[in-house]
Amino acid sequence: MSDQSQRAPESQYTPRMTQPVGLIAGQGQLPVIVARGIRAAGARVCCVGLRDQYVNELPGLCDEFHLAGIAQLGRWIRTFRRADVREAVMVGRVAKARMHDPLRLFRQIPDWRAAVIWYRRLRHDRRTPALLAAVADELQRNGVTLIDSTKYIPDHLAGEGVMGRVEPRREQAADVAFGWPLLVETVRLHVGQAMAVRDRDVIAVEAIEGTDRMIDRAGGLCRAKGWTLLKTSGPDHDMRADVPTIGVGTIERLAAAGAGCIALGTGRVILIDRPEVIAAADRVGIAVVGVP
Repeated sequence: MSDQSQRAPESQYTPRMTQPVGLIAGQGQLPVIVARGIRAAGARVCCVGLRDQYVNELPGLCDEFHLAGIAQLGRWIRTFRRADVREAVMVGRVAKARMHDPLRLFRQIPDWRAAVIWYRRLRHDRRTPALLAAVADELQRNGVTLIDSTKYIPDHLAGEGVMGRVEPRREQAADVAFGWPLLVETVRLHVGQAMAVRDRDVIAVEAIEGTDRMIDRAGGLCRAKGWTLLKTSGPDHDMRADVPTIGVGTIERLAAAGAGCIALGTGRVILIDRPEVIAAADRVGIAVVGVP
């Protein structure tokens, strides 16, 4: 696909006259769900798709679609200013392992704006909160406000209590009560957003490898079935990006790894897409519980 701006075919979108909403799109289905949410709210979608990241169906859901590199912040800003975008949402995964790739500067050549931000603010702190704050500040200086990434998808957030037909067993409820204070402390320290617990014993804690690999590791370490996955973000978490998510693939992975319950922070975790995730959990007998 070329680097030129693209429009969805006329048959796939209805032109809108309201202020356009910007969408900075990484990996996965979350940008697709957000694009649909923006359109359902009656707004136009002006999307910057990060090169080698976004899914193929996304351009067809956008009124404007533009390509840009992960570190080409100047291109993001120019695109939004031309489209008169005042607010933008940034969603979708960008593999954190790329941050530690020794060839990252060659794979994703930064523009001058990104290079200046890196030199002034990120040389000594490349954690996600610092990166998000730097990007948000630069966008704001150029007239674009980065907003809560869940604004247009409230129906896809974890609710409170049991969300499907499967109730957690007594042992699993005890694991949630035991593990939740530990997970809250873990997310406060910015270690990770998930933890695996069985019989009030911590099996695994998520770090840079991400939730999927942690699930695989927990399944290898705990051969007994029925362990519990806990996942949330902290009360001080910046909801403009890096909001924890689970999808149907997560449920299938948990089932293969022997999990029997998943506990999610109410209003703190996105389910992609929520009805499908709940239905998948019901099919494989995994309880899905929202923890306030």
